[in-house]
Amino acid sequence: MDLKQLEYFRHVAELGSFTRAATFLSVVQPALSRQVRQLEVELGQNLFDRNGRGVVLTDAGTRLLEHTRGILMQVGRARQELEDQRNGDSGHFVLGLPPSLGRSVTVPLVKAFGRLLPNASLATVEGLSAYMLEWLNIGRVDCALVYNAPASPGVDVQPLLDDQLFLIAPLSAKPLRKARKSITLVELADYPLVIPSRPHSIRMSVENALAAVGRKIRVAHEIECIPAVIDLVRQGHGFAVLPLNAVKSTQWGDEVQVKPILSPMLTTSLSIAISAQRPKSPLMRKALDVIRDIVRQEIRSAEIMP
Repeated sequence: MDLKQLEYFRHVAELGSFTRAATFLSVVQPALSRQVRQLEVELGQNLFDRNGRGVVLTDAGTRLLEHTRGILMQVGRARQELEDQRNGDSGHFVLGLPPSLGRSVTVPLVKAFGRLLPNASLATVEGLSAYMLEWLNIGRVDCALVYNAPASPGVDVQPLLDDQLFLIAPLSAKPLRKARKSITLVELADYPLVIPSRPHSIRMSVENALAAVGRKIRVAHEIECIPAVIDLVRQGHGFAVLPLNAVKSTQWGDEVQVKPILSPMLTTSLSIAISAQRPKSPLMRKALDVIRDIVRQEIRSAEIMP
């Protein structure tokens, strides 16, 4: 088994055809077929079911494809890190972001990279914190912003800040419209929430905090998309619990009420996570400094906005 065989196998699997894969790779089809067949012989299993319309992965092929993507990604990361080491702050950097932060920090980060790291390119992907920790381990992302990250031997977690969570309410919510400037954590259990499902970090933060005061969460709707959550609240379909920057970054920020949750204050811990298995390149060290500064700046600016 070698990298060329794995590369050829991946392209056949993803394109569903030896002919299309050969065209994409600029190789003759017999050579491509021979490499894939050698891989099958070495593994002692068929990787594809062949038919007149193309190929379909077998169960063994599906499992090998998962490993192949990780292996080739790790090889690419190794090459990139060596290139970064030689060229200083040039290279490609992939940052993982939670959905509640993506909209508010992506544009400022791209601008900051262009200004401070002009020889580097930034790519961002969004996902739940639990998923991004897995992406770090397989090399899909170089760094991730994660909420409430657990300790792990394979991941270096660096605390960034505690992000306060707020109750988001419709403007028409009468009990909140006048005198109430805040609510207590115990009272939060009385509000039907539009909230992501487990294991979303906000959902886990709310459930754990309520459990600590002897209360349970009341769920109206389980919605993953943060802008949709705010839109549903705006239209009166429930309440939400979100950080302030997530609300301010949407078009409906002025169409909902935002109330602090106190006694005790409800917060979620935001950290920067990187792989503990890979050395920090010059680009990594500089990129981390930029990310820390921009994210703190954007979150704090949202907190002081009227």
